[in-house]
Amino acid sequence: MREISPGIFVETDQRGANYGGILTNDGVIVIDTPIVPKQAVAFRDELRRVSGGKPFLFVINTDHHRGHIMGNQFFVPTPVVAHDFAWKHMKGYGDNFKQRVIDSFKKEPDIQAQFTNIEIIVPKVTFSHRLDIVRGGRDLRIIRIGGHTVATSVVWLPNERILFVGDAVWVDQHPYMAQANSKEWLDGLTFIRKLKADQIVPGRGPVCGRDATERMSEYIRYMRARVRLFHRQGKTKQETIPTVLREIVGSFPVPTMLKSKTESQIKQGIGRIWNEQEKATKTKEKVEPEADEMGDE
Repeated sequence: MREISPGIFVETDQRGANYGGILTNDGVIVIDTPIVPKQAVAFRDELRRVSGGKPFLFVINTDHHRGHIMGNQFFVPTPVVAHDFAWKHMKGYGDNFKQRVIDSFKKEPDIQAQFTNIEIIVPKVTFSHRLDIVRGGRDLRIIRIGGHTVATSVVWLPNERILFVGDAVWVDQHPYMAQANSKEWLDGLTFIRKLKADQIVPGRGPVCGRDATERMSEYIRYMRARVRLFHRQGKTKQETIPTVLREIVGSFPVPTMLKSKTESQIKQGIGRIWNEQEKATKTKEKVEPEADEMGDE
């Protein structure tokens, strides 16, 4: 855990998504929680230590995916804050979801064995567009931007000019796009840049700046442009996916052990964008002109 500004801590080197803690005069506000139980407990205990034992005020989930919410149970009874859509998804997480989480660690039995009593802690506080939290000398603005998921939200600290963006930004990694709205994602990245943060805490990868958001926009624009071209040429989804995969897989480094998983993830993203294009064509919705793909500001 690293302190990036007085009283603001982040962890970017553990499994799953990044997470953070904000110390206030009244207590601690947590942003996302670790997926691995032992890491969640260690994170909680470390925040207690650095805060001098102050209470936890809120846990903010930037979306409803497992990498952001599984550690919520280790902060009970702290109320969870998330978007309305995150609550809608999380309240439906049952035994099948829990089993999928366990199965995702089948090659790591030491981690798998830690999931002995999974509890899904759903949000108690929700919002539709924006929620401000002003506590203990801190001003936090939680804002839905969508894109990565319908619930994806950022947490903006205007006084410190620090922005937690969840999985809206992945640094040097292929983003997960299976539930994405690619146009909304581009709009969200534009919004992030307009805030002019001094430090951006991404969902995956090290703390970054504006350059990482631009790289993410370029990636999504390229995928959209290539899928649209093949769609207009009458190519099927099955014909489009392998071609675009070959073109884009080299955009970020892919560890050999994650090659199969990453390529599957990229294919899902290409398929998602192909579906967007198909829907736009069938419903005669206006598709952005080519020039818009080259700049969103």
